[in-house]
Amino acid sequence: MNTSGLHQLLGAYLLGGLDAVDLKSFEDHLSECVQCREELAGLEKIPVLLDAVPVPDAVALTIVPSTVPAAPSAAAPVSLLGKLARRRRNVRRRWVALAGAVAAACLAAGLAAGPLLSRAPQPDATYSVQSGGGLQFSIDLARKTWGTELAVSGSSLPSDGTLSLWVRDRAGGEDRACAWTATPSGRVKVTGATPIQLGSISSVELRDGTQQAVAVITVP
Repeated sequence: MNTSGLHQLLGAYLLGGLDAVDLKSFEDHLSECVQCREELAGLEKIPVLLDAVPVPDAVALTIVPSTVPAAPSAAAPVSLLGKLARRRRNVRRRWVALAGAVAAACLAAGLAAGPLLSRAPQPDATYSVQSGGGLQFSIDLARKTWGTELAVSGSSLPSDGTLSLWVRDRAGGEDRACAWTATPSGRVKVTGATPIQLGSISSVELRDGTQQAVAVITVP
C-alpha cells in the first residue's frame, strides 16, 4: 500500500478498526511519518469522547434489522423499508459530523470537552526550564508503542515567527516533534510526537524560526 493509502488508515487505527496486516503496515508507516504522528497525537482522545456521547438512535438501529427478513418479499411495506434506510443515513451523518467536530476542536483549540473525561492520563516524565527573562517552558512525556508523545506548555516565549520542538536521541540523531506559529501573548499549549522511545531521549530543544535554540531541556 502506498503512503497516501496508509495515511488514510489513520481514522481506522485510532478507532481500533484495522486487521492484523493493516495494523502492522500502519505502525511501520507511523514510525517514519511525522505528519501522521502529529495528527494521531492531536486526535488520540476522540474514541473516549465518542464513548461518552449517548446515541440511543444508533442502539435502536442495531436491533431493528434483526426483525426485517434478509430478502424482503414484494409484499413488504415500501414505506417501512424507506424509513429504515433514512434512519441509517441520519445516524451515519450524525456520527460523521460528531467525529469531524471533535477533530476540529482538538486541532484548533485543544481539547475543549475535557469535563467529559473523568481523569487525564498521567505523563511518564515531566521536565521544565525557566530563564531570567521570564521564559517558562515545560514538557510532559508519555510512552507510546510507536514512540513518545510530548505535551508542551510555555509562557513568555518569542511572540512572532515559527517555533518548533526537536527531540535528540542518545546516539546523536534528532526528530522534529511539532511546529507552530508563535502567539502574540507568548503563551502556548501544543502536543507533539516522535518515534524516538522515551528511554532513548537525551534532550528536547525549542527553536525559533532561524533554528536558534530558545530553550533546552536535558533528559537524564
